[in-house]
Amino acid sequence: MKKVYFKTFGCRTNLYDSQVMISALKEYEVTKNEDEADAIVINSCTVTNGADSHVRTYISHIEKTSNAKIFLTGCGAHTKGESLLSSGRVHGVFGQSEKLKIDSLLSAENPYYNPGDLNHIDNAIVDDFVGKSRAFIKVQEGCDFRCSYCIIPFVRGDARSMNEDKILEQISRLALNGFGEFILTGTNVGSYGKGNNSSMAKLMKRISQIRGVRRIRLGSVEPIQITDEFKEILDEPWLEKHLHIALQHTSPKMLKIMNRRNVYKQDRELFEFLSDKGFAIGTDFITGHPGETQEIWNEAIENLNNLPLTHLHAFTYSKRDGTPSAIMKPEINGKIAKERLHEIEAIIEQKNYDFRQKHNVNLEVLIESQREEGLYQGFDQFFNKLLLKSDEDMLGNWIDIEKYEIKKGNNYAEL
Repeated sequence: MKKVYFKTFGCRTNLYDSQVMISALKEYEVTKNEDEADAIVINSCTVTNGADSHVRTYISHIEKTSNAKIFLTGCGAHTKGESLLSSGRVHGVFGQSEKLKIDSLLSAENPYYNPGDLNHIDNAIVDDFVGKSRAFIKVQEGCDFRCSYCIIPFVRGDARSMNEDKILEQISRLALNGFGEFILTGTNVGSYGKGNNSSMAKLMKRISQIRGVRRIRLGSVEPIQITDEFKEILDEPWLEKHLHIALQHTSPKMLKIMNRRNVYKQDRELFEFLSDKGFAIGTDFITGHPGETQEIWNEAIENLNNLPLTHLHAFTYSKRDGTPSAIMKPEINGKIAKERLHEIEAIIEQKNYDFRQKHNVNLEVLIESQREEGLYQGFDQFFNKLLLKSDEDMLGNWIDIEKYEIKKGNNYAEL
């Protein structure tokens, strides 16, 4: 059997799509060693120009070290696929809607460009996640938001929901295979329910009734997607006590420039409500977006300090060709953007430490990986990292931790 290697860039949705392709293979064997691959599938990200650059760098690496045929899929297939194909750097380019045809796509003798259908709804069923102790479940695709910096709606299409019965069937199969934690993901996961008369809260309630499901975690949602109906499930024991709610910024002026739908005053009220419920709260944040004056930054920092945040996914602005932000002025110096990034990272790191000291409760931890001999890593119900020292094999186990040490970057325990 010929061997294929999958290289996945970007978000959890791409991780899921790669798993769909792996599960659909019949004529190829998956290898974890790119050096022995006959074919290499690059599941690409195109969220920034920098993401495209990472893909091109990887292709250059393969060209120097391997004779494998290179195939490009993912979001980058729509933005850079044709140019990479015409320059002979990849053998085939295909969109996300084509991934179940993976065997024939890899076997094609002639170069091809098949971008697929941006209105496609995924009906694939995945029985396993190789090398994972928790499962990613894609529940929707596409986004109806049009933030000024973002290219993703143009490469993933408008928001549409997966078939609810298919989602439940997939989770049931995975639960039978020993998975207990499920992460619901998508391009704009909080928009689940559009087109199928459902909602995220209704879906999660149905998932929670499946035997074997212990914890449900959401990907990034928007503040307006935490509805009154969603608030009714906040006390459920199966819901992870961590929500990642995308703000992107905390200055009202910058939110308007970014064409965001959230309003800082309402964001703060929501976050304080969730914090009072005992939730850890994460967010996305972009520093250095065009127009981010010192005055706007000072306002953003003051507002950020007033939010009960515990986790942060932040990055400096990177121009994405074809978006409104790409031509906005004034541009912000990259060094200043990085300094601002480090400033907010330090603030949230301290907030996380303070949260863990305040919430010194029993932790329910899923052990996901082994750092070294006798040292394991997992995440608790607040999505905080725990390092566990044990002489026993703990991989994939659920552990209740009563006594642990609260360190700056993580919690630590010994068994």
